[in-house]
Order: sequence, then structure tokens, then C-alpha cells
Amino acid sequence: MTWFKREAHEISPTPDHEVRTEGLWIKCEQCRKPLWKADLDANLQVCPNCGKHFKFSARERIALLLEPGYELVDLDLRSTDPLEFTDLKPYKARLAAARKSTGLNDAILNAVGNIGEQPAILSVMEYSFIGGSMGAVMGETIARAIDRSLDSRTPLIVVSSSGGARMMEGIASLMQMAKVSAGLARLDDARIPYISLMTDPTFGGVTASFAMLGDLNIAEPGALIGFAGPRVIEQTIRQKLPEGFQRSEFLLEHGFLDAVVPRSQLKSYLEQTLRWMTQSRSTESHQPA
Repeated sequence: MTWFKREAHEISPTPDHEVRTEGLWIKCEQCRKPLWKADLDANLQVCPNCGKHFKFSARERIALLLEPGYELVDLDLRSTDPLEFTDLKPYKARLAAARKSTGLNDAILNAVGNIGEQPAILSVMEYSFIGGSMGAVMGETIARAIDRSLDSRTPLIVVSSSGGARMMEGIASLMQMAKVSAGLARLDDARIPYISLMTDPTFGGVTASFAMLGDLNIAEPGALIGFAGPRVIEQTIRQKLPEGFQRSEFLLEHGFLDAVVPRSQLKSYLEQTLRWMTQSRSTESHQPA
């Protein structure tokens, strides 16, 4: 059987040997080079040409950082529609669509496991769920991670990827900034390490609260981090912003971050950091008053 046959003076693939290329290639937004999707997947969603870090799902992030055998927890929380909000479409419809497309109940996952030999609790945001926006469920999920961290005296890592507060929940969303920040203050009083990892993008009320409250604030290369977007700022101050403004490298240079860590090095970096932090805490606790 031949692979091709001539029809109306054109060569086309026969039905049983259809050639498909759709979805196999994508173009890098930064270097504009075509990328074989399988190569991008094998490289942790990082462009092998220019190093651009593409978005990483919450499940992929947890699988990358934690050893096999980790446990997903706090999966039963679901957003409601307290304001019966409608813009272009009802909020309930947006929630239903996001749940169907992501398989999650909301824009965050909690996991308990080990990074190398170091125990850790992770709260990881999912940007594909309504832009990773922070609603009441996200606030409660992180609060539960904080409580679990306090109870077990296990370090907490929050991985942020968010457009900010979820406007469809109004004041209930904004209250999460204070709720989570108060919980992190309890962690600080208990001298339990909290690491904040910011990825592209991290904005709005998330940046203005818990994302910048880490004992260690780190980010992936090229991550856009801020409160308002660059275009909004330029329109407000009527000035052109510096090159790379709000990118993680710019923030590191100006003292807003402690480190910028490539995705391929994150696990080893976090393991080493947790080892140092927990050893330091143990040493301090045994010092005489």
C-alpha cells in the first residue's frame, strides 16, 4: 500500500497514513525560534536556545520538586459564588470551565513530601485556573498549609503564579492577603522556615502580601513580578520604564529578591537551603539564653 495517491493532480496522504504536525512545534516567544515540543517537555519547559522559562503546571512543579511518594492534601475545597458575579459570563460558568480544563477545584495544590532528604510542605499555584487568581479557596488552602507546617514544624514553600486577587469574589478575595500574612507571622514566631518562589507572572495582591514575605524570596529567570503591570505604570507616570523592569533579574539587582534560580537547579537549591535553614534553627535552639 502506498503512502500517497494522486487526486485531481495533487498529492495527498491516504487516510490510513495521515501526516499530522499540528501541536508538535511551537515558537519561542523570546528568541522566536521553532521548538520541537517533545524537546521542550524534556527540558522542563525551558527553551534550549535562549533559556526562556515557559509556564509550568502545578502538578509538574510538585513532581519536579518532591520525591516520589508525596501526598496531595486539602483537595476538597471549592470556590462558591458569594456575589453571584457576572461580567462577560457568570462566575459559576468560569469556575466550571476552569475545573474541567485543569482537573482542579481551584488555582492551588498543597503537597507534603521530601525535597531530597528534607521534609517540606508545598503550596503551588496553577495559572491555568482563572489566571491563578487568589480567592477565598486559595487563601484557605495556604492557611491550611501554614497550620500543617506549624503542627509538624516542617518548612513551607509557596510557589506563586498569579495575576492577583480574584475580582469575582470582591472583599472576600482581598481578605486573604491579611489572613495568609497573619498565618506567616505565626510561622515566623515559631522560627519555621518559609520560602517564597515567584514564577512568571506574579502580580497584584499576591505580590503585595505573602509572595514577598518569605525568609527567602527567590524567582525563576525572566519572571514578571510586581503589583501593577508595566503598561499601567507607564500610563500612570507618563514615563518609559527601564529595560527589563519588573523582571526577576531587575528585582534581584535592586534588592527585592534574594536569588534567581533556573528551573533545572531549583530542587538542589531548595534542598541545600532547607538543610542550612533547619540546621541553623537547630543550632540556635540549643544555644544558652
